[in-house]
Amino acid sequence: MNILYLTGEAVPFIKTGGLADVAGSLPKELIKLGCDIRVVLPLFSSIDESYKAKMEKITEFYVDLDWKHQYAGVYGLEFDGVKYYFIDNLEYFDRDNPYGYDDDAERFIFFSKACTLLGKEINFKPDIIHSNDWHTAMVNVFVNDYRRGDSYYDDIRTLFTIHNLKYQGVFDPEYLRLAGLDGSYFNENDLKFYDAINFMKAGIIHATAVNTVSENYAREIHYPFYGEGLDGVIRQYDYKLSGIVNGIDYSEWNPATDQMIDQNYDINSIDKKVLNKLAIQKIYGLPEREDVPMIGLVSRLNEMKGMDLIRFILEELLQEDIQFVLLGTGDYTYEEMFKYFARKYPEKMASRIYFGGAEAHKIYAASDFYLMPSISEPCGISQLIAMRYGTLPIVREAGGLKDTVIPYNEYTGEGTGYSFSNINAHELLFTIKNAISIYNNQESDHERLIKNAMSQDIDWNMSAGKYFKLYENIRA
Repeated sequence: MNILYLTGEAVPFIKTGGLADVAGSLPKELIKLGCDIRVVLPLFSSIDESYKAKMEKITEFYVDLDWKHQYAGVYGLEFDGVKYYFIDNLEYFDRDNPYGYDDDAERFIFFSKACTLLGKEINFKPDIIHSNDWHTAMVNVFVNDYRRGDSYYDDIRTLFTIHNLKYQGVFDPEYLRLAGLDGSYFNENDLKFYDAINFMKAGIIHATAVNTVSENYAREIHYPFYGEGLDGVIRQYDYKLSGIVNGIDYSEWNPATDQMIDQNYDINSIDKKVLNKLAIQKIYGLPEREDVPMIGLVSRLNEMKGMDLIRFILEELLQEDIQFVLLGTGDYTYEEMFKYFARKYPEKMASRIYFGGAEAHKIYAASDFYLMPSISEPCGISQLIAMRYGTLPIVREAGGLKDTVIPYNEYTGEGTGYSFSNINAHELLFTIKNAISIYNNQESDHERLIKNAMSQDIDWNMSAGKYFKLYENIRA
């Protein structure tokens, strides 16, 4: 099965969010299942020179955007067994950041159109073109549009994956002309979104099939609270929507082999995990105690991550005998909040307002609990990493958090963490206090939960199998 996989970012080349992790991990697993999958992304100038030096120019062609005849160079690189193609155009991709510019509409119309034409240029006929988020959503429109006059596209099917419905690519309708699309596309049942055009909406309507990154998120986006203005479109095209939860890369996230943590351990040597707690306490200037429950948080600091819930209860929470370790950046108000509490409670709170990859690993390994009270979380990766490291997640039952974290059941002993349902700060506080109480008073139950969490099958192999079946259904 031939798959052309399109993305705006992929590790290790370029990353701004979770899409990059998916695009860097999923193709590797699909190859193991027999797919011939080729990954395409822009040749951003910020890609490290060590990768650029290994790329080879394969071909070049031109993309028509209204009156413009734009160069598209194609560079190839095989990495971890995956064939990558990078679309080169300095005007569009010689930028400090991948997104966030006034001409983003033109940049990603160009990229999407180049991706749609690429198969012909590299002599690769895909069975399925798999696009991701608004950056490549317009590919689904172009494939359908090209079918009218080019038999090459007749039997090509498309899959569109929504990683986060919040970011939709909403632009001036004048860009339809730049894309080479006629005015018939500007209607309520197509790209029109109020007085603009919406790339995400286009992807949903024109793709053969659509999926999101968790089953629960696929249900949530049917309703206005999570639907971001597209819930009506989601309900209309519900028949082609499904959810597949993300996994994590076990080669990167493995406490038994992780070179960034101070003490390696596994499910059979959980007693060694506490040495990581002692190490992070020393690094962050906290009292070095084995017995104190440590809560970790590695996150962007914004409203959707549940920072307001934490704000309302943090003073009361820090009256408990705990330690709280934070690593992240985000909105100024939350950064200042965590700095304030770190100053006020220096023996209980350590706030690190930056992001460091090695420190993130250390916090996952050191903490007893991992806090993730998200208002919205399409899938989430942090809770999966936490479970892998025997750190019990405390989550709100949103999106993929509900799909992946099994709440503790005091009667059966089942569970891989703790959860609460409502957007309610004191419900969060009571859940944390319950977790702390079990840690302090029911050691055997706490240890059972750790083993349950570390035993979960959450690698990409599981998710890749579901994508493979979805590809087969699309092609049938």
